[in-house]
Amino acid sequence: MTLVALWNQGDALIKGITLLLLAMSVASWYIIVTRTMRAFAFRKMADDAIHFWSARDFDEGVKAISSRGEDNPFLHLAVEGELTLRHYTFGEENLKNQVSLPDLLTETLRGAIDDHMLRLQSGLSILASIGATSPFLGLLGTVWGIYHALVNIGLTGQASIDKIAGPVGEALIMTALGLAVAIPAVLGYNALVRANRRAVGRMNRFARQLHVYFLTGSPMKPSGAAMPPDVTKKA
Repeated sequence: MTLVALWNQGDALIKGITLLLLAMSVASWYIIVTRTMRAFAFRKMADDAIHFWSARDFDEGVKAISSRGEDNPFLHLAVEGELTLRHYTFGEENLKNQVSLPDLLTETLRGAIDDHMLRLQSGLSILASIGATSPFLGLLGTVWGIYHALVNIGLTGQASIDKIAGPVGEALIMTALGLAVAIPAVLGYNALVRANRRAVGRMNRFARQLHVYFLTGSPMKPSGAAMPPDVTKKA
């Protein structure tokens, strides 16, 4: 009762299910590893974002959080908010008559957060699908294998325990393979969803602080950090 025996004795359906489970396992582990690395990178970016509020002006704050590269959601939020403020301040008067600055900033920051949420959630639907379907694929392989084992026993007329245990045991390996693929996928999905929820919360908090900063020139005090009194917005 080995995987090699199962492969050698299996028909096209058993081999196809085995290859499909292998591909699903590789895909799920790739998503888990890459998204976990992204989650750790985001945590470092979020920790660095506190330095934005310690800067003397906006340009220095942007420079303080740009060390992690352009793929920084906090840098994106700050830049998008500043561009919106400049566009509203120095743009056409018609824009000011149509929408207020608080509403425009809210929509801009919310849109930037939505863009990064889509990036954080990429691949999670695949992971959830793998976790939901792989046990049933394994069960299908088991049922199919047991069916063929019983057919062969009926044709040969040999119903001793040694003739039944081998084929049935090999068929049950398919269920184990399905579970081996599903369990890491489900655990990884739950962990990544929890990490993404924290990430969205930190982006929302930073966006609210930016919103106050662009409207008043005096940013909100970030939780757990002291706010220097000389932080002013550069026009």
